[in-house]
Amino acid sequence: MPRVAVDENQRMSLRLLPEQKALLRRAAALRNTDLTDFVLQPALREASAVIEAASRVVLSERDSLRMLDLLENPPPPNARLLAAARNLPPLP
Repeated sequence: MPRVAVDENQRMSLRLLPEQKALLRRAAALRNTDLTDFVLQPALREASAVIEAASRVVLSERDSLRMLDLLENPPPPNARLLAAARNLPPLP
């Protein structure tokens, strides 16, 4: 299960070795940007890509056709599904 961020402030701390921080600062200077933007922009792109990949299911043509067939022609409910439906609380 994904962990939810609960920190309410606008800061995020990173633990870096001095040589790692120096490398990032030098690269940020070469890009003519500050360290925050240099680190943040690629991280945001990666976060968006991860969320996009997790939000989408890609099916093969065979699996897609199978899914469409199941939606159009669902199998009859089995005993476990019928029992679960009987145990649902009544609607208000």
